Amino acid sequence: MTSLFHDIIFGPVRSRRLGLSLGVNLLPVDSKLCSFDCIYCECGWNADHPGARRFNPREEVRAQLEAVLRRMVAEGTPPDVITFAGNGEPTLHPHFEAVIDDTLALRDALCPAARVSVLSNATQLHRPDVRRALGRVDNNILKLDSAFDATVRRLNLPQNPAYTVRATVEAMKGFEGRMILQTMFLRGTCDGAPVDNTTDEEVAAWLALVDEIRPGSVMVYSLDRDTPCPTLGKVPREELEAIAARVRRLGIPCSVA
Repeated sequence: MTSLFHDIIFGPVRSRRLGLSLGVNLLPVDSKLCSFDCIYCECGWNADHPGARRFNPREEVRAQLEAVLRRMVAEGTPPDVITFAGNGEPTLHPHFEAVIDDTLALRDALCPAARVSVLSNATQLHRPDVRRALGRVDNNILKLDSAFDATVRRLNLPQNPAYTVRATVEAMKGFEGRMILQTMFLRGTCDGAPVDNTTDEEVAAWLALVDEIRPGSVMVYSLDRDTPCPTLGKVPREELEAIAARVRRLGIPCSVA
């Protein structure tokens, strides 16, 4: 069963990829707001959660985050990471850069060993404020699930018809390696149509883009939670490890979650 995050600050949870993670949801707490509509999103389809399109105010985010961080530090369990995720795409927030500035200041004051992470689908990299903010966080984690526009349209359903992989890659290259590339590998069907980004053609083309982007590291993973499209299958860890080994042969660290 897919579900929303009903709080601004959620967790902490033990993340497969990041450690003890305290989540920050900048999106509405009663609806989903995203520039993608991924067939594997744990929050479900965009249309299933219309609700109010209200971003959480910067001041409220800061106040709630400070209160939770103070409590966790007092209890001796500070988070390993503060992760921006939630009910959609966090960089859509109109004051995203200011929120990141607030968060970095709180982290430095209260739990300086914690890292700040942003999970993003990279659709807002055309905005200078988003690029600046992502350049300041510890873990700038950007999604790229395929080298082919047609596959991205099947997997991620970008809401902007002008989306292209090439434009996304060019924007990612602008970080000059100060980013983490994250890719979901899966196979199956959705609405009766086959979906598979693990074929030889898919992986080879994706690897070529990884080599072109030259991220600081790569994360590959597969399904771990319920999906809105129930006919998708998880890729075995052995296959993910084989893909990761090919990334490492490019001289780029790669983790499997």
